[in-house]
This record gives sequence, structure tokens and C-alpha cells, in this order.
Amino acid sequence: MNEKNLDKKIIDIFREKEKVNIGYIVAGYPSVDFTKQFLQNLDNTALDMLEVGIPYSDPIADGKLISQASFLASEAGVTTDTIFNLLTEIKNDISKPLIFLIYYNLIFAYGIDEFIKKCCEANIKGIIIPDLPYEEAFEMSEKLKENNIALIPLVSVTSGNRMKKIISQGDGFIYAIGSLGVTGSKQVDLPRLESFINEIREVSDLPVSLGFGIKNNDNVNTMRKYADGVIVGTSIVEFLEKNDVAYLIQKINELFK
Repeated sequence: MNEKNLDKKIIDIFREKEKVNIGYIVAGYPSVDFTKQFLQNLDNTALDMLEVGIPYSDPIADGKLISQASFLASEAGVTTDTIFNLLTEIKNDISKPLIFLIYYNLIFAYGIDEFIKKCCEANIKGIIIPDLPYEEAFEMSEKLKENNIALIPLVSVTSGNRMKKIISQGDGFIYAIGSLGVTGSKQVDLPRLESFINEIREVSDLPVSLGFGIKNNDNVNTMRKYADGVIVGTSIVEFLEKNDVAYLIQKINELFK
């Protein structure tokens, strides 16, 4: 393992690649062992970085499929500590940046300082917190910056004049939500999407990655015309159901070819 890879920041990937492939999984689904095997084989996928969703009982941004996977993992006893222990154990096997997608209640219950300390130990490079509003994000943003972890901002086509403020505390890349609903929802029409991306670029120099509603290779290739990165979540979680790591890798590589 190249030691430099272990220290690579999210922004470095965007500087190196013309377009960045980002996937999402629910940690511990369909099992903790499956998650471990997949992460240890992450280098065999077309993904450049991976969002690792921490199971949560009330995932407000997630559609039915991801919510169900999160519920099943929680029911099986998967906790934030379960994931921290797993990632710390295998971090030297993973050369691609990992990003947590986690709801703020879990962080608050853990304690911000202890949570960030554990993130550093597990080599987490970025965090997405869907339910943390801009007005309450300053402390989290500052502490993450001190530890070289990106707080990745979420903006949507409805963010309007709040967009610049939301982005101001962000780092790594901007997660642009391309639909009006939860994960798996239908995207807005392409002219509106293009306008949305242009609005983001007017207020920030950070790379822009599009997520929500991107389900297949055609969608991926279309979104690459507009954004620096493309994020696929629901389809990958659907592939997890087969409980076959080789199958999952194959399907991810087909998605991002």
C-alpha cells in the first residue's frame, strides 16, 4: 500500500481526475462482514471515493430502499461504534477516501470531540450531515477543519439565497441534490439542472458532485456533462441485496464505465 494514498484528501481526487465517481453504501448492510469484504476490495471498483452511511432510525433524506437497509442494519445491532471499529481495523487496506453520511443526532449522542477523534483514527476524509442546518454548523465545521476532515455541504435546487451561506462552511466538494425529493427520486429537468449547477459555480470554486435520481450508466454519463463528480446511492444499495461482493463490484463498474 502506498502510504501517500492513505493521506490523500478529497479535493486531491478532483484535482487529479476529470470526472469523479462516488458511490454510497449502508454500513453493516446486508452484514458487517459483507461491508468489510467490500471495503477491502474497493480498489477493484471504478469508484474514486465512497460514502459510508451510518444506520439511523429516522433518515429524513433517504428514500424507501435506503431507509429499509438502514433499518435492517440497525435492527441487526450495527452502531456507530461497530463501524468505527471495522474501519479502524481495515483502514490500511483502503486507499480511496471514505466519507461518512451521518445524521447529527448520532454525532451529538457520541460527543463531537470524541466522534471526530474516532473519525481521525478510522481515516475518514469527509462528513455529510443532512440534518445539520447552516445556522448550527459552525462549531462542527471549525473542529473538522482543525482535523483535516471535509464538511461536505448539501445544496438543492430549492436552496435559493441560502446557497452561498451553506457552501461557505463547506470543504472537499459540494453535494448538489438534483431532485426535489429523497434519494431515488426523479431528477429535475436538464435545463433546470444546468442552471442549478451554474448558480453553484457562481458562488464557489469547490468541485460540484451531483446526486439523487442517478440510477444507471446513461444517467451517469449525462450528469458528467454538468458536474465534476457523480454520486450513485440507491442503485448500489439495491445491488447489496444480493449479498455477493463480486456481483456488487461488477455492477458498480458497469454503472461508472
